Amino acid sequence: MMLRVRSRDGLERVKLENPNGTKVSELKSIIENQLRIPTHNQTLSTNQNLLLAKSREDLLRFTDMSNPNTLLTALNLSHGSIVFLAYEGERRVQGPAAFSPAGSFGKKMTMDDLIAKQMRVGRQENPHCEIVSFDRDCANAFQHYVNETLAFAVKRGGFMYGTVSEEGKVEVNFIYEPPQQGLEENLMFFRDPEEEKYVEAIAAGLGMRRVGFIFTQSVSQAKKDYTLSYREVLQAAEYHAESGLKEWVTAVVKLEVNEEAGGADVHFEAFQMSDVCIRLFKEGWFDTEVKEDHDPKLSIMKKDVVVGVKDTKEVDNDFFLVVVKISDHQGPLSSTFPIENRNTQVTAKALKNHLERTKNLPFVKRISDFHLLLILSRVLDVNADVPALTECVLTQSAVAEGYQILIESMASAA
Repeated sequence: MMLRVRSRDGLERVKLENPNGTKVSELKSIIENQLRIPTHNQTLSTNQNLLLAKSREDLLRFTDMSNPNTLLTALNLSHGSIVFLAYEGERRVQGPAAFSPAGSFGKKMTMDDLIAKQMRVGRQENPHCEIVSFDRDCANAFQHYVNETLAFAVKRGGFMYGTVSEEGKVEVNFIYEPPQQGLEENLMFFRDPEEEKYVEAIAAGLGMRRVGFIFTQSVSQAKKDYTLSYREVLQAAEYHAESGLKEWVTAVVKLEVNEEAGGADVHFEAFQMSDVCIRLFKEGWFDTEVKEDHDPKLSIMKKDVVVGVKDTKEVDNDFFLVVVKISDHQGPLSSTFPIENRNTQVTAKALKNHLERTKNLPFVKRISDFHLLLILSRVLDVNADVPALTECVLTQSAVAEGYQILIESMASAA
């Protein structure tokens, strides 16, 4: 039987002579013999998140293969299954000989060959973003729609807006959802430059900017053994590269089965795409034509890169992910107004209902909602009216009577 072993060095294979009777302890001995990693230095798991562990304490959480007497068959491991391996220290990976600039006898190397040989892909230990904090209301409005309306059957996404502190803390205060089509494994944005002009104007008036990309994974993806698929890596890298923001955050929302409670929980994860990932994307190293039979766990390069000491065109997606800590906060905006570009079109009646529901609040509080401001911006002057209204929201100061009358007349037209 052959098992695939995925570590920080990529994907390797080990051969088992007696698959039905092999125990975890024996697998570790086989890995030591075939991959030259001492048994005492190995942490094994069937959980891919092992490769994202950063400390010894993190490693200790992966206990499914901690009992040396557990049979591999009890772990549902069979021919071709993947086992994830974490280890400390360095080793020489079995594979092509180390690179010599002279190359082999009689072989000339082009400048592209030399550049490719020098492009190394390794793990980035620390993110530029110290922590990302989500406004509770906007995060809940996003996940609630996906959970209750779409049932996580298809993907959904948006751009996150907020602030970045000098210390690298990102605060997300609203999520803009562009026109889009979500499928089980693919998410397509149909970006509207005119609408995005309004979004950027509102964000600027509120002292905020675009800080990240958020998307959901479908329930069918939850059965796959990857953190991000290759399509998701490409999309995340594209938006990160476009932003020019080193603290840019990519957030993933998924539904995870909770066996103890007999149900499922919505789970948020946050990452940064590594510096080398963004460089590779900007310089056109990624093969962006994703074929139907492609392994979604692997990113495909147009030219060889060096992973460990191996030259390869296939890179484990996890190499490009840097984990970001998550917290939450209560931001300055509400998220109760209907959200743009969903199944139901937002009309003047929605504005009327919102104003009636919030009539006991000060007028500035009633309009302190990004999604409401976006609807208003379509009929107001983006260069004069939008900055005036967002200034009131930012400072929580009184809204001029003329704007109140205009907004209330828009609502009464429903």
